[in-house]
Amino acid sequence: MGRKKEVVESEASIRGRVMRDLIAHATHDHLIGKKVRNGEFRKKISQVEPEWKCPDRFMLEKIESENFMMELLELKENANTDKIILQLHGGGYVGAMRNAYRMFAGLYNEISGGMSVLTIDYRVAPENPYPAALEDAFFAYSWLLEQGWSSEQIIVAGDSAGGGLAMALCHYLKDRGMQLPCGIIAMSPWTDLTASGESYETNYDKDPLFGGSRDTLIYNKDYVGDNDPMDCYISPLFGDFRGFPPMLLQVGSYEMLLSDSVSVAAKARQQGVKVRLSIYEGMFHIFQMAAKMLPESRKAWVEIGKFIEMIA
Repeated sequence: MGRKKEVVESEASIRGRVMRDLIAHATHDHLIGKKVRNGEFRKKISQVEPEWKCPDRFMLEKIESENFMMELLELKENANTDKIILQLHGGGYVGAMRNAYRMFAGLYNEISGGMSVLTIDYRVAPENPYPAALEDAFFAYSWLLEQGWSSEQIIVAGDSAGGGLAMALCHYLKDRGMQLPCGIIAMSPWTDLTASGESYETNYDKDPLFGGSRDTLIYNKDYVGDNDPMDCYISPLFGDFRGFPPMLLQVGSYEMLLSDSVSVAAKARQQGVKVRLSIYEGMFHIFQMAAKMLPESRKAWVEIGKFIEMIA
């Protein structure tokens, strides 16, 4: 696994630039742009989108806990039972799970050779601020252990807030003397809720989703509340990464959250963790959601598959 950061492409593809410009246009539209950036639109998606139809080759089991719902996606035939993926969705800790993450679960299954995926619809702010999301992530991890999975068989994956939550969960597990998962996959992880990294300034005018405004999800304090944003369970960047499993971090070069990944990678490597940091030139926040439509997102999912194969 590489010791230095890798810039995957020297510049964005034509399709990547077009999609980046479309996102910038939408988020700067005076009618819908503010709602997209500050999370209001994100909160409502899961309430209005159509019910997801599970593809025929899968089984989808809904598991209800006391506080939240979990969904287990499994192949009906030839499932890979070597490991399981625990997916923690993004959304700035204010957006609930939506169909895009059910699609993500299918992609994780495909690139892992058939591994099952447990996606949790953890509680979100402002109704449920910190530590609700962390408590729910811990519950899901513990539930997998109770089902007979070992820590060496669990891969924790997340994007944006979910990527940060994956690392916060590992800090939480380590502090309690519990075994950590065998790997972490983090897409554009939100690891610094103090917004102190240099890219919050250097990419302020470049980020098509969050740029040009302080009224966005990344400055939202609904999740943090009156707690210390430098608490490693909130901002995992400020924690101790010694003993962490191998990590794959993917991020776009245009993101205000770029430094969240760069800083974590540097600190974790210094503390002896195997880290692969891939910076996709010209890409925007969670470009992987484009699935197979962009060259960059296709490469990102291939890279995730290779990472899973390496730790498997």
